[in-house]
Amino acid sequence: MHDPHGPHDPYVRVRGAREHNLKGVDVDIPRDVLTVFTGVSGSGKSSLAFGTIYAEAQRRYFESVAPYARRLIHQVGAPKVGEISGLPPAVSLQQRRAAPTSRSSVGTVTNLSNSLRMLFSRAGTYPPGAERLDSDAFSPNTAAGACPECHGLGRVHRTSEELLVPDPSLSIREGAIAAWPGAWQGKNLRDVLDALGYDVDRPWRELPADEREWILFTDEQPVVTVHPVRDADRIQRPYQGTYMSARRYVMKTFSDSKSPTLRAKAERFLTSAPCPACGGSRLRPEALAVTFGGRTIAELAALPLVELAAGLDATSETARVLTDDLTSRIAPIVELGLGYLSLDRSTPTLSAGELQRLRLATQLRSGLFGVVYVLDEPSAGLHPADTEALLVVLERLKAAGNSVFVVEHHLDVVRGADWLVDVGPHAGEHGGRVLHSGPVAGLAAVEESATARYLFDDSPAPAREVREPSGWLKTGPITRHNLRGVAAEFPLGVFTAVTGVSGSGKSTLIGEITQDTAGVGRLVSVDQKPIGRTPRSNLATYTGLFDVVRKVFAATEGARARGFGVGRFSFNVAGGRCETCQGEGFVSVELLFLPSTYAPCPDCGGARYNPQTLQVTYRGRNIAQVLDLTVESAAEFFADTPAVARSLGTLLDVGLGYLRLGQPATELSGGEAQRIKLASELQRGRRGHTLYLLDEPTTGLHPADVDVLMRQLHGLVDAGHTVIVVEHDMSVVAGADWVVDLGPGGGDAGGRIVAGGPPAEVARSERSRTAPYLARTLSGAG
Repeated sequence: MHDPHGPHDPYVRVRGAREHNLKGVDVDIPRDVLTVFTGVSGSGKSSLAFGTIYAEAQRRYFESVAPYARRLIHQVGAPKVGEISGLPPAVSLQQRRAAPTSRSSVGTVTNLSNSLRMLFSRAGTYPPGAERLDSDAFSPNTAAGACPECHGLGRVHRTSEELLVPDPSLSIREGAIAAWPGAWQGKNLRDVLDALGYDVDRPWRELPADEREWILFTDEQPVVTVHPVRDADRIQRPYQGTYMSARRYVMKTFSDSKSPTLRAKAERFLTSAPCPACGGSRLRPEALAVTFGGRTIAELAALPLVELAAGLDATSETARVLTDDLTSRIAPIVELGLGYLSLDRSTPTLSAGELQRLRLATQLRSGLFGVVYVLDEPSAGLHPADTEALLVVLERLKAAGNSVFVVEHHLDVVRGADWLVDVGPHAGEHGGRVLHSGPVAGLAAVEESATARYLFDDSPAPAREVREPSGWLKTGPITRHNLRGVAAEFPLGVFTAVTGVSGSGKSTLIGEITQDTAGVGRLVSVDQKPIGRTPRSNLATYTGLFDVVRKVFAATEGARARGFGVGRFSFNVAGGRCETCQGEGFVSVELLFLPSTYAPCPDCGGARYNPQTLQVTYRGRNIAQVLDLTVESAAEFFADTPAVARSLGTLLDVGLGYLRLGQPATELSGGEAQRIKLASELQRGRRGHTLYLLDEPTTGLHPADVDVLMRQLHGLVDAGHTVIVVEHDMSVVAGADWVVDLGPGGGDAGGRIVAGGPPAEVARSERSRTAPYLARTLSGAG
């Protein structure tokens, strides 16, 4: 018998877990196996895997770190759990997006760029007489390596008279220089020019060429006394005004402005072209003079990883050590179906699924053992063909002596597990219990499990009549990323699924459909970007629901008696909010020699409001208690307030009944953010035909939640609208009216339409990699 507190306990034993909605969960999970956590969205599976097990492993690790070093690491708070024993160190791989930056690439994420730079530094072929370069000199992200002309970005931004002055018939006073800022700043530049002696009332095209050139492109910044024209209602005194040319203003705004809106406006007046000095390679001439196997480092970084690995021929013993290291690092990336990526592919152009698999491949090479890997839906964004490769990789992590804990909805991954922890039975307060912890087959006996209903169901997809298109939408020919002159046709008035392996060009294809495309009508594109980047943005504020709730509170007798208006019930403005925490609900506590930590506000206890505001109640609840309600509970609470009930009803319809009204945007997954946007759209009155574009709307959804969402989307089509989804879930594809399949592979091996038609027809295609999986779903075999 193993001592449960001994060093060799074969189980991770969790006792009394109460994180989020977990109801005092006790569970034993074996080590050194592949364990999958399942359950409907919001059931508590992530709270158990990440919020409890991973958080506790992190907390214990941090306790062993020197106090000063702890300050430099972002820490997870201590989880609400009685005890966890048998817990090894943990590594988390979540579906998070780092802040997108054009300097981050596949090479930097995987550390492959470091190995390639080392190869060129130590074993490259240098020109005669050239001195050996340090590896930093081969990086566009260092001063030693970056091209001085484009600062290592590879592109230069230029402007022209045609861009800056689109309508030369206008005078400067009439707004000829479209690139100038609006309001006072633009008027100031005009007045400065006037004071400098330029004619601001003559049509632009009639001004002498040398004057036009100076006004638009000079680097001079003369200062002049401006006597503004007096407005009747106010006195304006003379002031010293500085002139800045239109080009200088645009370039400064584009490079320095923190406002995305201002940057986007400035970008309209710029053209982007490969840097003439480095040809887009981003490096100094000295680095580009060094070759390996006859190629520069920029040429090798542009190759698909499959070709890069095949072309690394060692010429010396030093080179062989380095090329062997590179090829062994590339192998797991290719194995995970990402061989089409190149090292110089920038991170912002990758999907969340591609990013997570790159991190997973990097971990495979790390050689760690005795670790718990906690993965968040590694199959998200994966075609069924790529999911098979993923399972092989997870098995290899396990075979290396690690425990692999996976939060997952994909039934093929669930079937491949050694151990299954099913949490439920429903979401939010109706979940938070472990329904089953044991081998997969044992779940069949658990009647209240939503997962069991889908996992052991082998009935064929229900037959449904394919809708007839009301017309056709034509796009293309499109040449972008890996699409080469692709023309596509999408049927209107039906449900279309766009399929294909990862990297085949699906998102690029639907990204070409715009409001201006003939036949669109109204376009609603629902993506997975966050609904807000701070805790101040939440479900209630984003949907507009909070405006109505605040009006309800302002109309109560208690509010009227105190003279409280609608603004009193906002936590974002002074008045009703708690000023200690500025309406955040928590404060940052600075501790000497320890990391700063967040704690509930000592004055409001996390309620966000001051005591006077909290004295006003509606049906026995104050505003903070209402924000703490789940959508489901709030729907009952506000059943007879039509404006609130309608918003809550659409959130319930897309399966978000478990979220709290005040849940911060920062705590929502990409799939949840997408469904909130869809719900916001559904609650608006729809007039005329609308085309809905959704990119992988089932990401992060349990099959039961997928059914709920599909009912909504098919309802939109039944109401006369068009829905186009990029999708990997074969149950969704099987239920579509039309399928457009791209491929056959990813990257350069994809970018073509290989099949199109009703699902049954595409399932018979011999060229499509989607076809066998779709056929299996249609027949009920998978």
